[in-house]
Amino acid sequence: MIELRTPAEIDEMRAAGAFVASVLEATRDAAAVGVNLLELDALAHDMIRSAGAESCYIDYHPSFGGSPFGKVICTSVNDGVLHGLPHDYALHDGDLLTLDFAASLNGWVSDSALTIAVGTPREEDLRLIEITEKALEAGIAAAVVGNKVGDISGAIGEVAKANRLKVNLDFGGHGVGRIMHGDPHIPNDGRRGRGLPLRAGLVFAIEPWFLHTTNKIYTDADGWTLRSRDGSRGAHAEHTIAVTDDGPVILTQRSS
Repeated sequence: MIELRTPAEIDEMRAAGAFVASVLEATRDAAAVGVNLLELDALAHDMIRSAGAESCYIDYHPSFGGSPFGKVICTSVNDGVLHGLPHDYALHDGDLLTLDFAASLNGWVSDSALTIAVGTPREEDLRLIEITEKALEAGIAAAVVGNKVGDISGAIGEVAKANRLKVNLDFGGHGVGRIMHGDPHIPNDGRRGRGLPLRAGLVFAIEPWFLHTTNKIYTDADGWTLRSRDGSRGAHAEHTIAVTDDGPVILTQRSS
């Protein structure tokens, strides 16, 4: 079911968005060569406890997950691009790391993700991050009253195609509110002018993700981490936004 939030409810959601942004900033800044993925998960868990928030991941067990997730943040490394299950792995120089975090605070959920290069970056990885972030910006810019979901999808897909990247349509953006995943679904490619009309009060996550040379993925033996079929690396960018009469509002905007 698609729900429209009042301006007062959107204001209430800002605290959850700010908290999610702060956790991503903290874990991003802590990620360095030699840091273990389990340390990043522990940091996020500590911040959840301190804020009185609730994890959206720890008990999450959708049909595509092999078991309850059991951790509080997704840590996808290199060819792992989505749903990376934190495990005993110390980051290496040059790793590409995606952090994806969702939490509930005061009954409202926010969801956001970013990708960074750890240590010495590869130029092609920095370029992939840049393209993915540009696709997110394009999608957000299209999230205005009077447009349709297809305008968001088309804007994202146009950035991908302009940079000769293939788009996977299995996972994309989604409604956010009292729960982490709701309607509408927002594919990372589509036809402008098609789909659900955008109205003030819609709140959803927009999340482009791309791989260097493929759009084919498979599920790792851990039952969660989605990896590229050809071993190419991936990048992911996500914000929770609210559609308002004054334009899109990024609820998970980071300070840096």
